[in-house]
Amino acid sequence: MNQPRQVPAPTPSSHHGLSQDEVRALLHQLRERRITRNVNQSFAERLTFGQRMSDGLARAAGSWAFILGFSGILAAWVLINARLLAKPFDPFPFILLNLILSTLAALQAPIIMMSQNRQAAKDRLQADHDYEINLKAEAEIAGLHLKL
Repeated sequence: MNQPRQVPAPTPSSHHGLSQDEVRALLHQLRERRITRNVNQSFAERLTFGQRMSDGLARAAGSWAFILGFSGILAAWVLINARLLAKPFDPFPFILLNLILSTLAALQAPIIMMSQNRQAAKDRLQADHDYEINLKAEAEIAGLHLKL
C-alpha cells in the first residue's frame, strides 16, 4: 500500500543538455560558493560622502519632526511679520518667504530623487542576492534529487 514512490533518474535532456557528470560538477560548485552576506552593509560601504549626506537630508525632510518644526517656523514668520513688528521685514504677501520656500523645494526635490534612485539600486542588489540564494537552494534540492 504505502510503497515508496519511484523517482526517475534525471536525464541529460532534463538539464538543458548537460551530462550527469556536468550537472554534478555544477551542483558541487554552486554548493561550495558562499553567498550569504549583508547586502545593506556592503551597499553602505560604497556610498560617497555626498550620497550619505543626501540620504540623511531626505530622511530628515521626510520626518514628522521636520514637518512640525517647519510648520512652526512658518507660523512664527507670518505672526511676526503680520502682527508683532511695526515695520515688518517681509510684509503681507510674504514675497521673501515665497522665495525661500521655492528655493527649498527646488533643492529638496533632486536630493530626494537621488536618495530614491539609490534605494532602487539597493533593492535591485537585494533582489539579485535573493535570486542567488534561491538558485543555491534549487541546486541543493537537485543534488539531493540526484542522490535518490
